[in-house]
Amino acid sequence: MSISPNNGNGENQPQGSPPEKDQLSLDDPTTRHPRISPPEQDQPEPGLDARLEPHADHGEESYTGTGRLKGRKALVTGGDSGIGAAVAIAFAKEGADVAIAYLPAEEEDARDVAATIEAAGRTAVTLPGDLTDLEYRRRLAHDAAEALGGLDILVNNAGKQLSVERLEDLDDEQVRTTFEVNVLAMFTITREALAHLPAGSSIINTTSIQAYSPSPHLLDYASTKAAINNFTKGLAEQLAPRGIRVNAVAPGPIWTPLQVSDGQPKEALPEFGHNTALGRAGQPVELAPAYVFLASPESSYVVGETLNVNGGKPSP
Repeated sequence: MSISPNNGNGENQPQGSPPEKDQLSLDDPTTRHPRISPPEQDQPEPGLDARLEPHADHGEESYTGTGRLKGRKALVTGGDSGIGAAVAIAFAKEGADVAIAYLPAEEEDARDVAATIEAAGRTAVTLPGDLTDLEYRRRLAHDAAEALGGLDILVNNAGKQLSVERLEDLDDEQVRTTFEVNVLAMFTITREALAHLPAGSSIINTTSIQAYSPSPHLLDYASTKAAINNFTKGLAEQLAPRGIRVNAVAPGPIWTPLQVSDGQPKEALPEFGHNTALGRAGQPVELAPAYVFLASPESSYVVGETLNVNGGKPSP
């Protein structure tokens, strides 16, 4: 006995007929974005997306907003490229005004992100500086709040990652700088931002799969990401009674300029991300919905959580 599909009007649709126009179309996550095999390439730190081969997808065309952050005001560190750029663009397309912090050397990428924010009809504020400069990071949240007319979302995303194969070659200066950019700056910026964040605000920190499954060549970077997890959970409990939610996102292998500016061994680039369950590296735009969710009222009961967006890498 064969049964023809129902057309939704109580009538059977003849077998072999084309699907209804509003029929659900599913995206296969293994092929929704291309499985890239980047050529071996090198950029001086911090790296630019403008010179990345292939370019990363930040959602300039592929992300569609639905107004979930209308009227919000956000500061995103590391907002010039990679995950930070995708988050800044998604926030703008969801209705938020956005300030981005970045190194002066990343101005070319930052201009492109700011233009995309403005094309979405939102205000873009660019705040170049170095997070190892204590005075810069002390004033960053204040400058963002002044330029935006307030602040209610903080995304601590900027990070430093340099691959070193042997501990004997990992000098104290690199360890110190990595911790200063990835961890100490997060303490400073968040502390200063609290003067501006009202109840209902959201703080989102970028950690990593490296916090759970550290690569041997990323000892200092992985250690900072574990520290960020701990900072997130402790601060979440401290600030929840004040109506400020703190959460984190833990990316897996995401294609960004960080990888080609000594973030990965050069010979490993062609296979970057191929060891995930989905068989490919992620694109920055694929991280953006997690940040939008954590910034929006939809996640009002989510506190101290780490969302893992890693293509299937096992994690707690």
